[in-house]
Amino acid sequence: MTERREGPAAGPLSDRTAWARSLQTPLREFLRTETGGAVVLLAATIAALVWANVSESSYEGFWGTEASLRAGRHALSMDLRTWINSGLMTLFFFVVGLEARREFDMGELRERRRLALPLAAGIGGMVVPVAIYLAINAGGPALHGWGTAMSTDTAFALGVLTLVGKRFPGRLHAYLLTVTVVDDLVALLVIATVYSEDVSAGPLLAAVGVLGVVLLVRAAGVARMPVYAVLGAAAWLALNSSGVEPIVVGLAMGLLTYAYPAARTDLERASEVFRLFREQPTPELARSARVGVAAAISPNERLQQLYHPWTSYVIVPLFALANAGIPVSGGFLRHAFTSPVTLGIVVGYVVGKPVGILGLSWLVTVVSRGRLRPPVGWAAVGGGGAIAGIGFTAALLIATLAFTGDRLAEAKVGILSAALLASVLTWLVVRVTALLPARPRVVALLGTAQSVIDLAAPVDAERDHVRGPERAPVTVVEYGDFECPYCGQAEPVIRELLAGQGDVRYVWRHLPLTDVHPQAHLAAQAAEAAAAQDAFWEMHDLLFRHQDALQAKDLVRYAGEIGLDVARFRDDMRRSAGTARIAEDVDSADLSGVSGTPTFFVNGRRHHGAYDLESLQHAVRIARKRAAIGA
Repeated sequence: MTERREGPAAGPLSDRTAWARSLQTPLREFLRTETGGAVVLLAATIAALVWANVSESSYEGFWGTEASLRAGRHALSMDLRTWINSGLMTLFFFVVGLEARREFDMGELRERRRLALPLAAGIGGMVVPVAIYLAINAGGPALHGWGTAMSTDTAFALGVLTLVGKRFPGRLHAYLLTVTVVDDLVALLVIATVYSEDVSAGPLLAAVGVLGVVLLVRAAGVARMPVYAVLGAAAWLALNSSGVEPIVVGLAMGLLTYAYPAARTDLERASEVFRLFREQPTPELARSARVGVAAAISPNERLQQLYHPWTSYVIVPLFALANAGIPVSGGFLRHAFTSPVTLGIVVGYVVGKPVGILGLSWLVTVVSRGRLRPPVGWAAVGGGGAIAGIGFTAALLIATLAFTGDRLAEAKVGILSAALLASVLTWLVVRVTALLPARPRVVALLGTAQSVIDLAAPVDAERDHVRGPERAPVTVVEYGDFECPYCGQAEPVIRELLAGQGDVRYVWRHLPLTDVHPQAHLAAQAAEAAAAQDAFWEMHDLLFRHQDALQAKDLVRYAGEIGLDVARFRDDMRRSAGTARIAEDVDSADLSGVSGTPTFFVNGRRHHGAYDLESLQHAVRIARKRAAIGA
């Protein structure tokens, strides 16, 4: 039965909530960290340049210091720069692999057909820059350094995009992340094959064997992180001994780490073990509670939470400090900017990257007759291609392997210059797009590709509890719990959202979390008993106004207050008449990957992030624009 009746809540808010609880996806957390990380990385780059120009001898001398790890007769000795480049940077590529895997398991790319386009764009974004570099350096002694012009610095590029490309839609970051992971993977393979010397077959086969063991252990369902840490370290040591750059192990281990949303059953088990600990706080139950809570979150998310701040704020800035320092003078710069090495890198990144990414994205869209298209508009794809011209990390890694002396310094100038020019070009794309008329600007930014629909059970106006215009272009669905304090804090936000928008409809679905809210299911039954008398929303509003009083006697009193037939209400409650309807909502929540409350969907797409008024209004504005262009 469709619910249309508006209770008192339809009016404007009398008090605003100051609450802005933030539920971040790993991708949003990733990008927020990268914003600060980009600033720290820039500071480390400037520090390296200053240090190298104040005292080149101390700069090179410090990073050339030998450091060793010894275990009995075995020793591993490298200079400090190599420890960072080949050791710590493995963790950086591990985090990149984790985020790519998360997008593959839970993001846009869980629809596998959508993977083809970013894969093609990633390949185009490498082939075109390399072709430009080879053309500029044809027949010259620096031809073998072509790998320097191919790979995007995922962390730096996404961080700068967050700073200069705020007008671009959030899905561009996910698309660009997939594109850059492709060239990260290819770049690491190039490092491991083209730029590795004196490769020993025995240790290389041992490394492959260890990664095979990782696959077997994962297939067996082993979830203990120390096991994978030991296997990853063994693979790294084997690759290092083989002469192949071992950082490829990081990306491989990240890509092998599953991501999945927290299941409601896992959360209920976590609640149970914590309740046992609360009743009897012993060390054994404390350990069980920790394990139970951790087990509810996927290894991918736990590892990102652990390592990503370290890579963004420590490891990558250390890498920049160790590698970006070059002595600069007017004469050197004049020479560098006429050098084919510098020009090949700059033109390859600044021109080749956007041309390759935009061109291949367009070609796949045309060949597929529109069945495959970017999740954002072409202006956004062009801006993403421009920012992909930041090739800092992997480019410097390959440059240190491909060049020495003056050519290495010229390559570093090209890499730094390309990063600066790519940032400026991205800003220009943003400014030009902002000058377009409203509708073309929306299409240029958002595109016309259909969104991935996260809501498993579509809204049914004949069944669902609906508030707002029946044919509204934007539908907000909430899975909620009448006893949940966060739902209570979100409820006035929803009322204000509806009061300020004439083209939004709101749908309530039940998800009583009975393991933590003992009265939630009874309150949901009361709402359904009221719905049987066409008074769902009146009961809904009363329940939220009295979240601390949801006993059976309270619910009967509320029925009388809103003028229901109390005898019929009592009978429906006694017969649990609404239980089947509530169970249907809970089942649909499970199918949609909903495990907590409140969880919102805007036009079928799950709303991630804060659900304060500003955040929900922003999501509604985007959904309205996409609906207007038929996307």
